[in-house]
Amino acid sequence: MADIKLIALDLDGTLLTSDKQISEGNLAALKAAQKQGVKVVLTTGRPLKAMEFFLHELGTDGQANEYTITFNGGLVQRNTGEILDKTVFSYDDVARIYEETEKLGLPLDAIDGGLVYQIQSDQASLYAEFNPALSFESIAFEDLSSQETYNKCVTAFAQEPLDAAIPHIAPELFDQYEIFKSREMLLEWSPKNVHKATGLEKLIAHLGIDRSQVMTCGDEANDRSMIEWAGLGVAMQNAVPTVKEVANVVTPMTNDEDAVAWAIETYVIKED
Repeated sequence: MADIKLIALDLDGTLLTSDKQISEGNLAALKAAQKQGVKVVLTTGRPLKAMEFFLHELGTDGQANEYTITFNGGLVQRNTGEILDKTVFSYDDVARIYEETEKLGLPLDAIDGGLVYQIQSDQASLYAEFNPALSFESIAFEDLSSQETYNKCVTAFAQEPLDAAIPHIAPELFDQYEIFKSREMLLEWSPKNVHKATGLEKLIAHLGIDRSQVMTCGDEANDRSMIEWAGLGVAMQNAVPTVKEVANVVTPMTNDEDAVAWAIETYVIKED
């Protein structure tokens, strides 16, 4: 197996514990990997603004030679905020998705950077509960700017009605967009071919790293592409079945038991 030069990490259910912390064990393992020159790249559906605390813990916040992949691969960024690559929705894309969510009785938020437009509807969005660090603006659909682009849309709703509605999404939308759950109560809508693997592909081209030198760790459906793509794809013990089945390795423990540290210590750290 090639030496690992880059570790790409999902956050919720992977790097973070259930109470949304980086454990001491995981942090120590990541610092040891960084000392060996391994890049640690948080690879997430969140915007950079919602990651600042974690980047600070890793010591990579504000660094021009450190990178983060946000919006599920839609933005490849330096940790200064400089954008290396981006793929976004047009207003017309958001309008089509909103038409569908209204028909299905689901809420929809459209995200532009760190600003979340909560489009007014009969159903209240739960997204602010997931990402309180972001700025939220309630807006009537008619007031949404047709001149803006949007990084992604999200439907944050109670799991049971959300799961019941998903099979009724118009099939052609699955051809036009990337649609997947990233948490039990969160459905994400991204531009076509925007997923974590495409974001990583663009980043390693910039860095001159081969994908055989990348280890990815994840647990949810939106992690599947990067787990399948990487030289070493690692699924958490708590991962959904579709992620475990494409992984090279399934950790013997969950995200609450330092599974990321186990993967780093097993496959990345070189003994002196």
